[in-house]
Amino acid sequence: MSSIEPDINHNIEIGGEFKGGLIGATIRHLLILLVILFVWEMANRTGMGDPLLLPRPTDIVLSIWKIYVTQGNVWYHLWVTFKEAMVGCFIGCVIGIGLAVAAVLSDTFRQFLKPYIIIVEATPRIAIGPILVTWFGFGMSSKVALAALVCFFAPFVNTITGLLGVEEESYELFRSLGATRKQVFWRLMIPTALPTMNAGLKLAVGSAFGGALVAEFISAQSGMGILMARYTMSLNMPSAFAGLLSITLYGFILFRIMEIIDHRVLYWRNDELMEKKSLQRSLAWNKEMKS
Repeated sequence: MSSIEPDINHNIEIGGEFKGGLIGATIRHLLILLVILFVWEMANRTGMGDPLLLPRPTDIVLSIWKIYVTQGNVWYHLWVTFKEAMVGCFIGCVIGIGLAVAAVLSDTFRQFLKPYIIIVEATPRIAIGPILVTWFGFGMSSKVALAALVCFFAPFVNTITGLLGVEEESYELFRSLGATRKQVFWRLMIPTALPTMNAGLKLAVGSAFGGALVAEFISAQSGMGILMARYTMSLNMPSAFAGLLSITLYGFILFRIMEIIDHRVLYWRNDELMEKKSLQRSLAWNKEMKS
């Protein structure tokens, strides 16, 4: 197997263990947040900041209550943006992983594909947005296309990195056991690459909203992008910040969900889960032997 050195490595780890446990870490983060909000609020009230440019936290909280409860107009726009982002993320990840697998299995295809992938990644998303709107129209399709383009690169690079990162000693072991190429791929390369692949998927999910919002800023009838643009043009900055915080929160929640899935799927990276899995397999084996 030949190897490739990707130009960018998206394999990152976020969310390590905190000293003092989850409760202690949560309390520390809340205290830091409260201090920041207090300083922010006092800076606006004492004239050190311009409420028009950077609204007070209390005004943002009131706007959150207004757009979610009193008016309730944010729910529909959130759903539109969420749908565009998730469909685009799914398409981008499927294409990225599929091309990466094909590139790993064929050296010729990898050498042919690499310069075009670099060109696509080097193209600014904001510049290609109007072109996609022209190609796919003003509806949902252009937003999905841009979200897919944004989400494509991280799964592609991380999948190639993971699949080509298998140690030669592992290959030799599988060959000595008479494993076929299909068995090597599914039982060695895929399990070895899963941590890196999942890191790319987490990055793709986190950036999906960005791609959908950029397309909505260019042209849209609904969605969080057009809603925030309307608030900004009317100088309703507290509501604009409330919309921005909503998108940020949803992106954070999706990222954390991906981390939980990552933790469960890659059970062999956690000693406690590994012991539970081993015990389950041992009980299943004993039951099968007795029957």
